Amino acid sequence: MTAPPRRMIDTGTATVLAEVVDGVGVITLHRPQRRNALHPEMYEAVPRLLEDFAADDAIGCVLFTGAGTAFCAGGDVRDGGSAKAVPPGDRDVQVSARSAVLAGNAAMVTLLHTIPKVTIAALPGAAVGAGMSIALSTDLRIGGRSARLIPGWAKLAFSGDFGGAWFLTRLVGPAKALELLLADAPIDADTALRLGLFNRVVDDADLRAAALRWAVEIAAGPSLAFAGMKANVLDAQHLSLEHALPRESERMVRSGMTDEHRDAVRSWLAAAAAKAGARA
Repeated sequence: MTAPPRRMIDTGTATVLAEVVDGVGVITLHRPQRRNALHPEMYEAVPRLLEDFAADDAIGCVLFTGAGTAFCAGGDVRDGGSAKAVPPGDRDVQVSARSAVLAGNAAMVTLLHTIPKVTIAALPGAAVGAGMSIALSTDLRIGGRSARLIPGWAKLAFSGDFGGAWFLTRLVGPAKALELLLADAPIDADTALRLGLFNRVVDDADLRAAALRWAVEIAAGPSLAFAGMKANVLDAQHLSLEHALPRESERMVRSGMTDEHRDAVRSWLAAAAAKAGARA
């Protein structure tokens, strides 16, 4: 079997690797020696890659993962996080400045959640704190048996960042989300699957191949229709049915005017004719 087409991308930093494989944009956090803890260079590289992938018609799906045996250990507390990027000042000035830096660093989760491409997180191991938030910000998640979701904030007396509570609340509901955040206990792969936090769980050795195979299948599908489906699901989380229906209807009409739709109809008609002929 021949390997799928692969194109490496210069990310400008050794902390993030990127490639395009058979229509899938793959982003890998690459600090395995620090369990892929977040690094300042990631805050620029990852959003830029996501914006480029979103604008590339040749890419139908985005796969986000971590190198080695972890997904992402969250903020690198040893490096001081974003604190050193903020000038000194009074408390309110410090809060405002540091909050702005932290929110800016979290741009990647907004893009993973909203770009018009299906995004998948593949978790080879633990996703902690902001790393858990990144995983939950994607549309779909596949984990190896060793994967864990760990809020991680409570043990450091933090309240949470990178949208962790926002995504968790929408996935499991407010009461369960708060319970998980307060408990701060690891959520193993089977539990994550049961709660709907993971969509699929596979053996660790099969994760890369299974995640890429899933992403390639999605990338090969009708990308404009899939973008509309993602938009419909996003609308469903904050719009009433009355306000969502016109937007859904417009997307339906627009999808019916695409080459993707016309090609799909021709294929469906041909398959139906062949099936009828076989029965005759």
